[in-house]
Amino acid sequence: PKDLVLLSKMSLIKTIWNGLDSRLDKQQYFKWFNYLAVIILVGEAVLNAAIIKRVPYTEIDWVAYMQEVEGVVNGTWDYTKLKGDTGPLVYPGGFVALYWILYTITGKGADIALAQWIFAALYLLTAFFVLKIYKHSRALPLWAVGLICLSRRVHSIFVLRLFNDCFAMMFLFLAMYLFIKDHWSLGCFFYSVAVSIKMNVLLFAPGLAVLLVKRFGILPSLPKLLICAYVQVVVAIPFMLENPFGYLKMSFDLGRKFIFYWSVNWKFVPEEIFLSDMWGLSLLALTLSFIILFAIFKWTPEEGLFKLIFSSWTKPLVFNKQSGVVLSAEHIATVMFTSNFVGIVFSRSLHFQFYSWYWFTLPYLLWLTNVPTLLKLVLLGVIEVVWNIFPSTPESSATLFLCHMVLLIFIILAPVNPSYTTKMKPAALKPKKE
Repeated sequence: PKDLVLLSKMSLIKTIWNGLDSRLDKQQYFKWFNYLAVIILVGEAVLNAAIIKRVPYTEIDWVAYMQEVEGVVNGTWDYTKLKGDTGPLVYPGGFVALYWILYTITGKGADIALAQWIFAALYLLTAFFVLKIYKHSRALPLWAVGLICLSRRVHSIFVLRLFNDCFAMMFLFLAMYLFIKDHWSLGCFFYSVAVSIKMNVLLFAPGLAVLLVKRFGILPSLPKLLICAYVQVVVAIPFMLENPFGYLKMSFDLGRKFIFYWSVNWKFVPEEIFLSDMWGLSLLALTLSFIILFAIFKWTPEEGLFKLIFSSWTKPLVFNKQSGVVLSAEHIATVMFTSNFVGIVFSRSLHFQFYSWYWFTLPYLLWLTNVPTLLKLVLLGVIEVVWNIFPSTPESSATLFLCHMVLLIFIILAPVNPSYTTKMKPAALKPKKE
């Protein structure tokens, strides 16, 4: 009997370890996920409050943000003349609008405590949308969802550093949730809002472009792209009227070089190489190569990339809402998250706040692979440890790059899941012969 009890307990542990959700239907999974989400959000609220109360605030960019906005408040609309203690303003116009609001609410930036509470609420809102994405994708076992709460560095980025990256990523996750709910116009609006705060969100753009074509076709996707363009024009108009070339150069400077000291990912590369144009071009070439690889082999399994490009000008090849054939939440999340991750792996430089660009996606990316659960947890733990080493060292940077590459390779080698889910006619999944 004792052996049977032990065997039963081990079986239960193994079931939970392998993913309790595998034995639950969709409604049951959603039910238990909702309970878990409430626990996570309540726990995060308590944790963020404790951090604000007990851990000293660290000034890095908040004062500079306020100085940059104050220039606009004082009537300077020429982007080339807006600057703070850390240098010139290098973010798009949405950043100015957002931080102008924060400037006003916090008494010209003086009430740091209030700003921290605002960012604590922002963290909870970000976690809420991330949980929504995870819930509908059903890509993780329930116990693994809680991993999104475990980053010391990301909590610091939000409530102790007050970086604009936090707002950009919240709007990005909101946009993704809207895509999953098939609200593409509104999703594109908030996606562009995220880009207008910080252009790192453009790393998601290749994936979004593929999803738009799969959902609508090429020409019908253009109105969605116009929505994105409209947001950028609106936030830019006051500055474009003053100095259009100055605005474009400062807010979307794709060739900007970063300071070697702050790089988290390339400290094992000699500084002269890190700063060279050839290094930047090489990383860009690698990024584009892997994006094309993913687009061909991972993002378009039913259509094929080239057929998608040449045969979906006026309508989608497979998507058919009337027949119940729709893009799956898992596919939308997978395409967007992997698009961003490729950009992260070969980024010209990663600073400490950039960790917020992909931390919340790491559990999802790890569970795309077929590697043992223990290895997934080891990779996640090592990445977190490396991001908490300050200043970064050649060894920590090399370790981070190795972890990134291992994860990227495992994702590439993993089986490709169907892009679509069908509610009515499974046969409709097969593209019609031309």
